[in-house]
Amino acid sequence: MRLATLLKPDVERVICETPEQLVELVRDLHPEDVAEVFADLDTEDLSRAFIVLPARDASIAFERLDERDQMRAVREMTDDALVEIVACMEPDRRARFIRVSGERGKDLMASLRATHPDAARDVESLDKWKEGTAGALMTTSFVALPHAATVGEALDAIGKHAAERNEPIYAVYATDARGKLLAFARLRDLAPLARERPMADVWRKRCVFVGPTADEREVASVMSKYDLAALPVVEEDRLIGIITIDDVVDVLNQLAAKSFERAGAVEPLDLPYFKTSFVDFLRKRGVWLLVLFVEEFFTQTALRHYDPVFEAIHGASYYVPLLISTGGNSGSQSATLVIRGLSIGEIEPRHWWRILAREMTLGVALGGFLGAIGFLRVLMYHDQGPAFALTIALTLVGIVVVGCSIGSMLPLVLRRVGFDPATSSTPFIASLVDVVGIIVFVHVAKLVMADVIAHAASH
Repeated sequence: MRLATLLKPDVERVICETPEQLVELVRDLHPEDVAEVFADLDTEDLSRAFIVLPARDASIAFERLDERDQMRAVREMTDDALVEIVACMEPDRRARFIRVSGERGKDLMASLRATHPDAARDVESLDKWKEGTAGALMTTSFVALPHAATVGEALDAIGKHAAERNEPIYAVYATDARGKLLAFARLRDLAPLARERPMADVWRKRCVFVGPTADEREVASVMSKYDLAALPVVEEDRLIGIITIDDVVDVLNQLAAKSFERAGAVEPLDLPYFKTSFVDFLRKRGVWLLVLFVEEFFTQTALRHYDPVFEAIHGASYYVPLLISTGGNSGSQSATLVIRGLSIGEIEPRHWWRILAREMTLGVALGGFLGAIGFLRVLMYHDQGPAFALTIALTLVGIVVVGCSIGSMLPLVLRRVGFDPATSSTPFIASLVDVVGIIVFVHVAKLVMADVIAHAASH
């Protein structure tokens, strides 16, 4: 049973009867669990819960709510109460919340400028970066020290930062007077050292960083490659922010969810399944179903166009589903591997010719293997001759080669023109290969069984 289900009655009772005890009730819970419990409350109780909690505690749970629940929570809150919570949020999450709050966000910014100018400046510095870039993902809250600092000064700065901020601290950075990034040191490097020891003995000069316009996929790739918990963001040599591993995990989860949904021919959901409205489901699923439905018209058109060939070859229609599904399956395999390679940076669109050559070679090998099995399978039926068996075998080779080629190239084309490669979903590729598979079968049949087709046509 979900924790929210268990605690919801107690939280509702406390909010109604003794709201001052809410702090004690949620004190030992992880903020994520607090957010989960609060998200199940009705709008009035949700707002009251955040009003009752101290601003710092409230902000930690508030920034873990999804956008819809955040909008519900602030509906009954005054601007004065809300601005205190927003000021305590992590800079990147604060900027994101204000960005999606519309007109209320503008009022919040005005209040922040008047009461918390540093928080307002953080929002302004983050808001100029495009969504999906390192600049939009970073936080401007980090610990920076002069290169000549001591370990004691570093520990004091870390302690002060921890007392004022909600964010985890993984490293400290050395900067000069103009903010140029010089070096960094991990927290675990400082733990065993005496306070009077100079940081010059600890600083690491080989510092991995990204620019603010770097794509979030590149950020995730760099952090994974170098096993980083925090990644500096540098603009013109100046350290302007850092990206922490918790934000990258969130990004990866979102990207994986979107890719998974698109691969199933569903437009990505903005909210969890049970919070998505019926109308949204119709819109996000219906559009793709319509596209695939229309695409299948071409399969029907191809079958109708080549109807004389299917009538001439006894039993040919029995094998059409097998042939086109094999092509769709091979194409889906290739697309999955290419999309994965693109997402983790193993391959790039400029590698297309190497990928095509490899997939075509694999298509010949895999198609030959399946063709041999198909050849023997056809011969098991006494009403089919070797010529038809050979037609099926050669068609399997051709259709697997075509499926691998289309499946591998389509994601690269989509990436090149600026679309998400996952849009080349399994159903989309399967429908496309269906048409091509029918064409391949008919042309192989005309080549191998020309006499049979000509004889049928003459009668």
